[in-house]
Amino acid sequence: MGNNPDTYLLYECGEKLSFTMRMKYRLDEAIDVRLLEEAAREAFTRYPYFSVKVGLDENQNYTLIPNDKPIAVLPEQDRRIVLGSDEVNGHLFFISYRNDTIYFNASHAPCGGFGLQFWVKTTLYSYMCKKYGQIDPPKDLKFPGSPVTEGELFYPDPNSLPKDEPISRYNGGDSNLAIGRFLKYLLNPFAKENYYYEIEIPADKFMEYAQSVDGSPYTILTAMMYKVTASLFKEKKGTHISGRIAADYRKDIGANESYRDFVRFIHVKYEWSMRNELISKLNMRARGAMVFQNQPELAYERFIRLEEAHRGIDAQPDLKQKRKYAAKHSTFRSDPRDNYTISYLGQVDLGGMQQHIKSVYNITDGDLMLEVNAIDDKFFISFQLIDKNKKPLTLFLDILKTENIPFTVSERKPRHLPSIKLPE
Repeated sequence: MGNNPDTYLLYECGEKLSFTMRMKYRLDEAIDVRLLEEAAREAFTRYPYFSVKVGLDENQNYTLIPNDKPIAVLPEQDRRIVLGSDEVNGHLFFISYRNDTIYFNASHAPCGGFGLQFWVKTTLYSYMCKKYGQIDPPKDLKFPGSPVTEGELFYPDPNSLPKDEPISRYNGGDSNLAIGRFLKYLLNPFAKENYYYEIEIPADKFMEYAQSVDGSPYTILTAMMYKVTASLFKEKKGTHISGRIAADYRKDIGANESYRDFVRFIHVKYEWSMRNELISKLNMRARGAMVFQNQPELAYERFIRLEEAHRGIDAQPDLKQKRKYAAKHSTFRSDPRDNYTISYLGQVDLGGMQQHIKSVYNITDGDLMLEVNAIDDKFFISFQLIDKNKKPLTLFLDILKTENIPFTVSERKPRHLPSIKLPE
């Protein structure tokens, strides 16, 4: 292995596409700031692999240096706070709060949503025990003060993985219909904000509907978003519409407990001629695509390709060339293009904490992207858009109405994802 695998996404970070994320928990009472500060600092010491700052080594590789400063706990300020700055004590993580809501803010480089939940749950558990007394913990809770396990730190050797060819390959992806929307934002110096809407759906109604069409949250939302994009974009000869489903592959490569981000994308290809099909039939097409692509050989292949990109970055002579190489050769840049993305972490086990939690939303980069969370009784969808145009949301809500799925929806909210400061 070369350098720390937690550093490689940093080479791709830019002003607008910063690869950062926020996890937003709304509680049933106003936040006790003193207790939150105590809990946050106690919990963060459990994660030495997150308690770092970014430096440069003698070969101009990003490196992670232990950072013993406390994690910052700040009032939510309606602006992009800078990771790596003095304001957050140089960390790639910080916490902000407003009224009854806690925001967990982080760089996507060390971890994804799976690993972020480790830290979030430990912090919430510590906070609630201080506020309410002993609470039943989630089954997977990492208690403050408990030792870091080998499983958390495990990172596979790519040479140990099989290199067998998959039985077959799915012919999907590479649809450029939505790229213009994203580039319009990315290249416009006056476009400073991007947005999301919070959609809440009763879990019992959503799962009843899923059962009625023989679907899952993944496949249902993929089918619904096909209808959205088929109405949103103009049909062009020789094109199709494709969606992607974020799929965690850590179990395939033996990294079940790792905090790191092991995600690949399952592509679902739809033709324009399918636009009048029922959700139930579109759902079956998505199910078929998932079955077709859930081959472990594809997970091995993905990880090996990821490591090849890392080694390519290492081989470049200076930081400028490393960033240039990453911009062209990373898995993010070379993945097939899709029009929309569905990301679902599955139902979150919160143990006894759930009685005090009103909502859970993920906020990330991305356009036409649905970040989905679930607790026992509710689904929470963060419907993310790059601009103020509400049409994609309206189309999606119309589908929910047509399918008789009850929901509530918020007003438009700016994402305020953190930006990041890196050594030069």
